[in-house]
Amino acid sequence: MDPDALLEGLNDAQRAAVTSEAAPLCILAGAGSGKTRVLTRRVAWRAATGDLDPRHVLTLTFTRKAAGELTARLRALGLRDNVAAGTFHGIAYAQLRSRWADRGIEPPTLLERKVGFVARLLPPGRQQVPAIDLVAEIEWAKARMVAPDRYAEAAERASRRPPIPGDEVARIFAAYEDARRRQRMVDFDDLLRLCARDLDRDPDFAAAQRWRFQHLFVDEFQDVNPLQQALLDAWLGDRLDLCVVGDPNQAIYAWNGADAQLLRLFPKRYPTAEVVRLTTNYRSSPQVLAVANAVLAGGGRGVDRDGALVATRPEGPVPTVTAHDDDRAEARGIARAVRDQHRPGSPWSAQAVLVRTNAQITLLEEALHEVGIPFRVRGGAALLDQPEVKAALRTVQRATGGFPEALADLEAAVADPDGTEGDRAEERRANLEALVRLAHDYTAVEPVPSVPGFLTWLRATTRADQPDRHGDAVEIATFHAAKGLEWPVVHLAGLEQGLVPIGHARTGEALAEELRLFYVALTRAERELCLTWAAERTFGTRAMKRDRSPYLETVVAACAALRSGADPAQVGQGGAPLGGAAPGRARAARPSAARSRSRPNLPRTRGAPAPDDLDDDARALFEALRDWRAGKARAAAMPPYVICNDRTLLELATRRPRTTTALLAVHGLGEVKVGRFGDELLDLVADHAP
Repeated sequence: MDPDALLEGLNDAQRAAVTSEAAPLCILAGAGSGKTRVLTRRVAWRAATGDLDPRHVLTLTFTRKAAGELTARLRALGLRDNVAAGTFHGIAYAQLRSRWADRGIEPPTLLERKVGFVARLLPPGRQQVPAIDLVAEIEWAKARMVAPDRYAEAAERASRRPPIPGDEVARIFAAYEDARRRQRMVDFDDLLRLCARDLDRDPDFAAAQRWRFQHLFVDEFQDVNPLQQALLDAWLGDRLDLCVVGDPNQAIYAWNGADAQLLRLFPKRYPTAEVVRLTTNYRSSPQVLAVANAVLAGGGRGVDRDGALVATRPEGPVPTVTAHDDDRAEARGIARAVRDQHRPGSPWSAQAVLVRTNAQITLLEEALHEVGIPFRVRGGAALLDQPEVKAALRTVQRATGGFPEALADLEAAVADPDGTEGDRAEERRANLEALVRLAHDYTAVEPVPSVPGFLTWLRATTRADQPDRHGDAVEIATFHAAKGLEWPVVHLAGLEQGLVPIGHARTGEALAEELRLFYVALTRAERELCLTWAAERTFGTRAMKRDRSPYLETVVAACAALRSGADPAQVGQGGAPLGGAAPGRARAARPSAARSRSRPNLPRTRGAPAPDDLDDDARALFEALRDWRAGKARAAAMPPYVICNDRTLLELATRRPRTTTALLAVHGLGEVKVGRFGDELLDLVADHAP
């Protein structure tokens, strides 16, 4: 390999990342900035210059597919030696099996499916609690290295909403661990824990593995959890030959135990580390990036504003925001838009429709099927694949009283899905509501409805019409499933309060993750971006009024600025003011019945004093708040009143709220703004205490 040839085609930041002599090295790579190219070129360049032996390289990813892609790219660069690439779990399991074999230890049984195992541990009175929800809590705790006796406190501190009280989850967690040990079983998280433990306790084992893997590279480091970090530390020992690549603005898996702080605080953990930032984007048009950057700039804590992306692709159309009367009209409108975008020479697979939840997928499947557009659901995320839907359909099949009775049972399940609470219960209810809606659609077209007829109709309406997974088809995926992918044309559907951000995101951290998730969805688009929302959405048998997503305020303003001729590079980055919404492009938000019922019943002041009426302390706080607002407005390139108006600042100055709940009682501060700015406002109030 020619080292100079490996640097050809790289920009300055990429070249710096490839050739850096720093140890450790942290590469902050924004969406579409060529992170995989840089990672593989760095391995190859160091091998070509004699700085490493590729036989001693370990590259870590989060899926076997990603590991295979890394291996293929490295071989294409000339690395014919066997560069090890794998997942944390896969490498740990291989090392443990080798150790057990060397010591004549009979390997424990790998517990690959926990749901049935946990279901058998449920105490009397909790038999109806979905075991899959408890498995999610156990996996979260183990990823965060939380023992059963500390689960309840840790879950409360993390604002988790388990399906049953935390102390009960802790007892089931403890019973799970005890039963697993008695039966000599290990789960996937145990593989990481045991490998890290044995590396710490067994010097010979540690020496062998550290000799085998001397140069460590980690992709998607923002998705690493504390248990994986502990194993990484054990692999490293006292060495520093580590290179990590990640993007804090694509950290969207905190609910699953990931800790993006491990990336954000990397330089503090490793004081000798160098940080190289990649912000040149090779994927999206300037117009798409202008909208994404504006959304990022308007975020509060939990986003990396220095990660704004710079476009290199040609100009493209301004993204559109379209309101529809209801969700069915939205689905049909998207189908028409997909058909209109299907130009000669452009395959169906050049387009994707992205949604926040699985429950939204069914209407889109119906709408695409009606007009003959081939589609497939990415990652098996379709409604009929969800465990609660499968269970409901099994119940329908067992019904003996005919289809009306079966439908009544389904509606009862929606009204009280297993009697549980928590984030997963909300998603489960939405999935069951979608199934109920399908059942009513079936009765509307079938004069004599029956259970077998419904099941056949259901398959024909959705998954049975999907093409071969390798065929040409429009992709339907959730925001999460779309991460790491890209399409020339992307349609984002259901951009409403309660979906984007999701209704159960109430803490500042949760809302920050929702904003990052929306940013991930936006940056999947290469050329065209079409955003839609519905003024009314049906849940089961209930039609409910909807507000458009608060994130669309920034999007609409950015699009208006672009249409007025503003430089896309400046929109959302402090250069061009963002005007109001373009006439007719988006419907004014209407009060949402669902949200008004869920909002806390907080007192509101009927008026606020004038600035001249403030005492000296309140006036000082008011001026500090105005300075803060001005800074936010400049960073987001929008008028200050969009951040919050003077009345809000006056109330803050006089009421001096000290808690999030108290902030929500201030005029003009809803859940979204408190999620974005709440911590900063509370800090300002505390700094100006009389």
